[in-house]
Amino acid sequence: MKAAAPKGALELANRLRPVLLQLNRQLRGETRALGITAGQATLLHLIRTTPGIGAGALAEREGMSAPAMSGYVARLEAAGLVTRTRSGLDRRRVGLSLTPAGVRVLRAVRTRRTAWLAARLEALAPGEQAAIDASIGPLARLLETAP
Repeated sequence: MKAAAPKGALELANRLRPVLLQLNRQLRGETRALGITAGQATLLHLIRTTPGIGAGALAEREGMSAPAMSGYVARLEAAGLVTRTRSGLDRRRVGLSLTPAGVRVLRAVRTRRTAWLAARLEALAPGEQAAIDASIGPLARLLETAP
């Protein structure tokens, strides 16, 4: 029996939201086997894409307090994944960067998550894969209009 077509944006949102949440939960769970949390993987990604970012700016970007972020950064530093470097221009400013081990862990997270998703996509029929492929553009546009 074929499911009824959605009656509008609200119904579509109610059907899509739990699927996206569960998919996100599954992908985030793939990091645990690597000995880091999904939140730590997110911070590693942000540090990699914003070299030299400070803990305060990172906290602001993630919507948390600077002291809480300092604790997270300290744990990443203790694990050998992140290093703090004083600015040559302003000795009060400390920037963050990934260590080679941090780069390896982040690469492993991406590889593991991609493999998990690819295995599930391979189990779908070609038409289902095509439907997902066709939805990527519109889903990406949802993020472009996000506040």
